[in-house]
Amino acid sequence: MKALVVNELGTPDIMQAEEWPSVPPGPDDIRVAIRGVGLNFPDILMIAGRYQHKPPLPFIPGMEAAGQVLEIGSDVTGFAVGDRVIIHSKGGMFAEEKTLPAAWAVHLPDPWSYAEGAAFWSAYCTAWVSLVERGHLLAGETLLVHGAAGGVGLAAVELGVALGAKVIAVVGSDAKADAVRAKGAAHVIDHRTETFRDRVLEITGGQGADVIYDPVGGDVLFQSLRCIAWGGRFLVIGFASGTIPDVPANYALLKSCSLIGVRAGEYARRDPAAARRMIDGMLAMAEEGTLRPTVHQTMPLSDAVAALDVISSRGVIGKMVLEVG
Repeated sequence: MKALVVNELGTPDIMQAEEWPSVPPGPDDIRVAIRGVGLNFPDILMIAGRYQHKPPLPFIPGMEAAGQVLEIGSDVTGFAVGDRVIIHSKGGMFAEEKTLPAAWAVHLPDPWSYAEGAAFWSAYCTAWVSLVERGHLLAGETLLVHGAAGGVGLAAVELGVALGAKVIAVVGSDAKADAVRAKGAAHVIDHRTETFRDRVLEITGGQGADVIYDPVGGDVLFQSLRCIAWGGRFLVIGFASGTIPDVPANYALLKSCSLIGVRAGEYARRDPAAARRMIDGMLAMAEEGTLRPTVHQTMPLSDAVAALDVISSRGVIGKMVLEVG
């Protein structure tokens, strides 16, 4: 099979196109022909050796994909050759095939394309673990979403609306504002021209946001804690700004608020029952049409470097996807 391989750490352009052997499935595995690969900012960090998971060299990047089952292990139930599936792993998706445990796959919802399936796992699992399992978002509460038009942000907007929250979305372009409105955001703040802290307090009548979803970090965290509601929950999703802030403890004390870290992948690994509940809930919403991933653009696997550059430019609405085969 063809694959993009990292033989040394650096920028995405160090990846090499190579022929790697196909891996036959073990008893509990499936072998999948990959049709679409979802791209994430952590892919760039992993290639540079700056992500928390540091696979040994050489490795194939890519954490989520969608494709068709080619082969199943002798003990696998619930899947058959030809099934359309969504798959996830700590790596190995920038390739034509992936062999992995059947437990790391789910059936691709009938309404979705392979590209939409490839855009699902990381963004929507992060949103669900954040809002449902960790943030305990309730219907009628106010949810503030930063980076709202990106992959994890747009998923949070969509899920927050589905859960009955009033969503305030922070974006940085007119196109992104249109995208979050289309997902149901009640209010949109353009950080280029507005101070989000003041606007949130204005929108909420001075009460602040009950739950704040922050994949950005940096100064966004400090300003968010100035517009969080009493007893609110601040969800630390990531640090796309590149700055990991040191949080003064008095911020939490003054608002009696909680700072909650979210590692969606690790959460699911440590609590398989919660992971099953999460997936069943989201796939049911997908079949109903309540949730549907947004694909910004598809590009061929051979253009992975250019696609990752688009992510770095912060211009993506939803997810970039690589087409394979």
